[in-house]
Amino acid sequence: MTTRRRRSALYMPASNARAIDKARTLDCDVVILDLEDAVAPDEKAAARDRVIEAVREGGFDERELVVRVNGLDTPWYADDIAAIRAVGLAAVLVPKVSSVADLLTVRASLGEDGPPIWAMIETCAAILALPALSAAAAETRLTALVVGTNDLAKEMRCRLGTDRMPLIPALTATIMAARAAGIVALDGVCNALDDPPRFAAECAQGATLGFDGKTLIHPSQIDAANAGFGPSEEELAWARNVVAAFAKPENADKGAIRLDGQMVERLHLAKAEATLGR
Repeated sequence: MTTRRRRSALYMPASNARAIDKARTLDCDVVILDLEDAVAPDEKAAARDRVIEAVREGGFDERELVVRVNGLDTPWYADDIAAIRAVGLAAVLVPKVSSVADLLTVRASLGEDGPPIWAMIETCAAILALPALSAAAAETRLTALVVGTNDLAKEMRCRLGTDRMPLIPALTATIMAARAAGIVALDGVCNALDDPPRFAAECAQGATLGFDGKTLIHPSQIDAANAGFGPSEEELAWARNVVAAFAKPENADKGAIRLDGQMVERLHLAKAEATLGR
């Protein structure tokens, strides 16, 4: 069993050719070329052209290549979609998706054969719509939920401390919606570039909650994200023990076994196989 890793998803400004070139050399699992927040209005068209050129040039190797387009309610959305829907992306990341109607609109814009959708969950309406968004995932080819913590905190008007306590219900709701649909859940960015311990703590928190990985705003965050969302040596050792135990002939037909003083079921075997796949 193999599972694609999405521990680190790095936003790179699509208007910056040097940043795009650098992305081809970085150890992130996902590169998100950003046409939205990272690009000034008068640079949108040039950035769009640069994305098309970068995708056609390739060189991103095993990194998943995703483009974040401008929002549905902006004057740039239609041109973004028209330009990228047939260039072979892993996915299109859409900001401020708040309803199934939004997903259906994007799917219609991309076409049935266009790339999958990654939806940013960054409004209160989106949190309330998570069950419906999850239920519509197969129909709309929604394959990831990406939390936009900055915009969500702004709309909530919450006081966001280092523990992110006000956002925990929204974070866990997003993860549950993703799991119900069998899709990916990515944690929001950490703005504290000069505070590595805080970033490491956010990665640990996100991994503990159940996220697959974290969105990043700077290459300096990649190593910590890869470490924080990758299996620890302890987790790998446990997974190997579980798989080896169930592989024994005497356990072939058993639904549960005793291992190291604990009752281990086949659901734990599936979890162990997923851990090794990561």
